[in-house]
Amino acid sequence: MISRKSVITFGMVAIPIAMFTATQDNDIHFNQLHKEDNSRIRYKKSCAHCGKEIKGEDIVKGFEYDDDKYVVITDEEIEKIKTEKEKSIQILHFAQLNQISPVYYEKTYQAAPEAGGEKAFELLRSALMAEQKIAIGKTVLGTKDTLMAIIPREDGVLISTMHYADEVKALQRQYNKPNISEQELGMAKMLINSMDTPFDPSKYKDEYQTRLRELIETKISGKEVVAAEPVSEGKVIDLMEALRASVEKAKTDKETA
Repeated sequence: MISRKSVITFGMVAIPIAMFTATQDNDIHFNQLHKEDNSRIRYKKSCAHCGKEIKGEDIVKGFEYDDDKYVVITDEEIEKIKTEKEKSIQILHFAQLNQISPVYYEKTYQAAPEAGGEKAFELLRSALMAEQKIAIGKTVLGTKDTLMAIIPREDGVLISTMHYADEVKALQRQYNKPNISEQELGMAKMLINSMDTPFDPSKYKDEYQTRLRELIETKISGKEVVAAEPVSEGKVIDLMEALRASVEKAKTDKETA
């Protein structure tokens, strides 16, 4: 399903694209029930003035400019003030991917060229891949200027919306960095290298969601819920011993795999 259509512009080049949501929600969702009779709890939108229940088509946007005084703004009026430049994704500059902290990324889309834009789209993707760069762009989404990162992949292009600097909180808790020995650092590097394998997202599963589904099936069938078996991690005597044991375990696990 297409989330939106847009145009990527840089220099005199314009590339029409379609943007698709790149992720989906697979989580189990629970309804809220009344404890006494298991009936659904429902939330209704109502008017604070007359108490009447309001439907979606009867709701408009309003900005409170004074106490209980609002000016109504329609979606059509919001669209009217957008320039053609603001309706497109304007590339501002290019940068290295590793220069950007992941905390700035928000929501990711998959991008695909619209008819007539295939060659320019592929040229941009190929050039970004060859130079190992990403593009930083900006467009208007909803009611705000939105920063975007255009990220090349072997099989296409990802577009991620980004937070502004003033939206990212400073580190909430500082800590005093203790001294570490060369031996400890060397052992930690050895552990990292022993666990170094290519990232394959298909290997990772939400195991807790699986157990949660099993819990639901158990409850539906009227069976007793059995507690999970506790896992003994063993005692850690000191950091170096823990690192050595971890390296040995990682080697064994890799050989077994």
